[in-house]
Amino acid sequence: QVQLVESGGGLVQVGGSLRLSCAASGRTLSSYTIGWFRQAPGKEREFVAALKWSGGRTSYADSVKGRFTISRDNVKNTVYLQMNSLTPEDTAVYYCGTGVLGTYTYWGQGTQVTVSS
Repeated sequence: QVQLVESGGGLVQVGGSLRLSCAASGRTLSSYTIGWFRQAPGKEREFVAALKWSGGRTSYADSVKGRFTISRDNVKNTVYLQMNSLTPEDTAVYYCGTGVLGTYTYWGQGTQVTVSS
């Protein structure tokens, strides 16, 4: 079992920044991928960014490339999502998930990000 707890969401103005955190516990993550997803009202959950714990390879959705950065702290077992140049289209509940072999098995409770214009 892996437990994930997100934090760092909030209200920010257009062009502002936020850093989300996803703290993992319960199992070592050496073979896991951790991803950030988001779900806006009335829309399906969509991929935002992912990081493979072993090796640190990252991937991003086209909509956030150049604005968002995913990173990790090995000591704290925490993954971060630095979000810059935020727009109202980034408003959503952000979730982190993890699993192996491309499957996300464990999810956090989500954190709300609201970008006001």
